[in-house]
Amino acid sequence: MIKKVELINFKSHKNTVLNLENLTVLCGQNGTGKSSFIQSLLLLRQSNLKNRLDKVLDLNDPLCYLGKAQDVFYQFAEKGKFEDKIKILISDSLLKNYSWEFDVKGDATFLNRVSELTESEGFSDLSLFSANFQYISAARNLESVFPDDYAVTIEKQISQKEGKGELTAQFLYQWGVKQKIQVHSELIHDSEYDSENNSLLDQVSAWEKEISKGVNIIPQLEGNNYVVRYKFDAEVPTDEFSSRNVGFGLSYSLPVVTAILSAQPGSLLFIENPEAHVHPYGQSKLAELICKAAQAGIQLIVETHSDHIINGILVQCKKYEEKGSGINREHARIYYFDRDDKYQATFSQEIKIEEGGKIKGRPIGFFDQIGKDLRKLI
Repeated sequence: MIKKVELINFKSHKNTVLNLENLTVLCGQNGTGKSSFIQSLLLLRQSNLKNRLDKVLDLNDPLCYLGKAQDVFYQFAEKGKFEDKIKILISDSLLKNYSWEFDVKGDATFLNRVSELTESEGFSDLSLFSANFQYISAARNLESVFPDDYAVTIEKQISQKEGKGELTAQFLYQWGVKQKIQVHSELIHDSEYDSENNSLLDQVSAWEKEISKGVNIIPQLEGNNYVVRYKFDAEVPTDEFSSRNVGFGLSYSLPVVTAILSAQPGSLLFIENPEAHVHPYGQSKLAELICKAAQAGIQLIVETHSDHIINGILVQCKKYEEKGSGINREHARIYYFDRDDKYQATFSQEIKIEEGGKIKGRPIGFFDQIGKDLRKLI
């Protein structure tokens, strides 16, 4: 498990250090460096997928597209000095340290590595570089694409391109219909806990029912493409509907739910805006699932703009104290990102979770808009 990440001179991150936990949540206004933090790690993974990480940091394809060297270099770095480099440092739970340093001279679509190979080059042990990884971006798209059998059956990936979740239908067909893999016991939906419906597809439908009442998820092979159909429980059974003819929240949450339920302890998941197009109640239930997964030993880095996700996590912290289910607050960290006015550098503030799921000393801008609006209305 990744325990600490330090970024130097990457985009708005002049020098950002985050201590990570099973669940790490990134908050803050747009453009403060949340996505950039995730992108720095995605660049390492995509460069390693191309067997280039020993030489370069590849800035484009397939996980993210960031342009050229100057597009990712902190603009106020001190030129001509040691600081005229981009560095990414990672520490894991086994107390191993990994570091990568890259030169930003020129303006190519990659950065040349300047640090020497060390003993820590055995970084393949990191979940970031393993098959036990999923990235679900904010730009999700379940439109039918040409199947990728290797990515789904061997690498067990839900997405190959920019975290769009474009392989979700094929993934659910492969692992939910053809090979009915079982969901980790701690992730079973309460309504199904005492039943035998613990397969991936059964559990995906159970959790998606929290997004839209009575829905059932039906992955199908139609011609050469995989699609997801939706059918609703009713006294008179409904027809099967395409994703275009049900609420957006169903298709936007489906890759998130699938990624979490198919994960095992030790996996690493990056999830951006799980709340997209989802009703507040559904967001709270997604927060519950995220917390269950984190408590089970699955590491999640979640970016969110939703107070319902944050409050849902706090509720699960309190629930753990009272009932032993949810998440131990020691396994959750919340960071609020902002930028300084002079040099536009990201700075982060950890939001401490107190006993009872309470937060003290909220910074200005940390999900305080509802209070501001209510005061004006009152």
